[in-house]
Amino acid sequence: MEAMWSFWQLLLAVPFVMLGLYCCYIKVVHVKYDYIPGAPRASFFFGHLPIFWRKLKNKELLYDLFLNWAEKYGPVIRVNAFHRVSLLILSPEGVKEYLMSPQYSKDPRIYGQLYSIFGVRFLGNGLATDLEYNHWHKQRRLMDPAFSRNYLIGLMEIFNDQAEDLMKVLNEKADGEVEVDMMSLLRRLTLDIIAKVAFGLELNTLHCDQTPFPHAFTMVMKGLSKKRNPFFQYLPRNRKEIQEVRESLRLLRRTGKECIKQRQKAIQNEEPVPLDILTQILKSADQEESDDENMVDNFVTFFVAGHETTANLLSFTIMELARHPEIVTKLQAEIDEVIGVKGDVAYEDLRKLKYLSQVLKEILRLYPPVAGVMRWTEKKNVIEGIDIPANTTLFFSTYLMGRMERYFKDALTFDPDRFSKDKSSPHFSYFPFSLGPRSCIGQLFAQMEVKVLMAKFLQRFEYELAPPQSFKILDMGTLRPLDGVTCRLKPRHQFNF
Repeated sequence: MEAMWSFWQLLLAVPFVMLGLYCCYIKVVHVKYDYIPGAPRASFFFGHLPIFWRKLKNKELLYDLFLNWAEKYGPVIRVNAFHRVSLLILSPEGVKEYLMSPQYSKDPRIYGQLYSIFGVRFLGNGLATDLEYNHWHKQRRLMDPAFSRNYLIGLMEIFNDQAEDLMKVLNEKADGEVEVDMMSLLRRLTLDIIAKVAFGLELNTLHCDQTPFPHAFTMVMKGLSKKRNPFFQYLPRNRKEIQEVRESLRLLRRTGKECIKQRQKAIQNEEPVPLDILTQILKSADQEESDDENMVDNFVTFFVAGHETTANLLSFTIMELARHPEIVTKLQAEIDEVIGVKGDVAYEDLRKLKYLSQVLKEILRLYPPVAGVMRWTEKKNVIEGIDIPANTTLFFSTYLMGRMERYFKDALTFDPDRFSKDKSSPHFSYFPFSLGPRSCIGQLFAQMEVKVLMAKFLQRFEYELAPPQSFKILDMGTLRPLDGVTCRLKPRHQFNF
């Protein structure tokens, strides 16, 4: 009996010993990083997490907290969470060092979370998440032709046709009274565009978003957002939603496999195929001996990257312009001069829409669809006179730097003229498409698509927000207007095409 009691005492002591050792480890980590400026920890054990939890509970944007910290603690800020420390680098020197060089990989812990959702493969080892630089570089090089300027010019007809489809839908609602959910329509339209130009799929989501594929995509994006809560998948009440996300993701990947199979068959039969993303995925697989799952990874990656972010950018543009009618007037004057009453926007017209380019750059400064990127450093460095330890997660945010007075005068003022030709360009403090070798491959694609859509929209309609909204931004990953963007439209011109 005494031996049994001793055994249970020992067994009960083990968790306390483990907890004590873990606390000692946390203390060692604190000693290692505490010389770096940062806000006081809310908890020895949880670090700054309780502060973040309170903000999220109140539906406040964490980036606003980080802006306050940047003003108080400087351009290199320590952030604690349990035993892990990440550094927020808000310094052009740091951006240049870590983003412009291929020697710093994406953070494996953060980007590894995109490999799967609730146990089902999501982005896997696609172009956005591939951590091994040499393998990524080969994939990127083989994808480049699908994003070359010459090929993208050939997509202008599709951009115009899809935009025209949206204009017809809007024209039916443009009576000055009907409230139009622009954000929903733009998400559906951009999904149609990426499906058609990248993979030859006709989804027709703009007119019906309840078909299986669009619905599955919506569920997957919801699942990605819910996954950020580490306890979500363990709560019994969420089992039904988790299962629907899993099934939706399986449908997306099955669709990708079927597209790949059909294109492979067309190539084998020597049928003419477009030089689109799908063709490049197959070429990449042939040269790199990629497996079928890796090809599907890239199928899903380009759907995600080429759809949600573009729709959010368009939504923010419509939202912000509604607050500045004087800028809309100037934009419409430029569009009237360059495009007039033409039905289609030509590629040559895009370069002439200079003020529209300035407006979009300013939107990207204040509302970048992807707020930041992360890197992992395996060696020591010095940034802004502060020692950066090896084996540390680094976070770089174009959203935060774009709103700092240190880099942009009157940073919270919407001013497209700050990007006029006579103004100096911001260096390493403005990177909405990231910078360096791992910058966004689709940035020219997105810019052309957005310009065509906005030019046609402003050419055809006057509008106002309905009702006037605060448009809080909530999502930490992909920035989006929390309240949506709802407008009342009126026709600006009468078109007979």
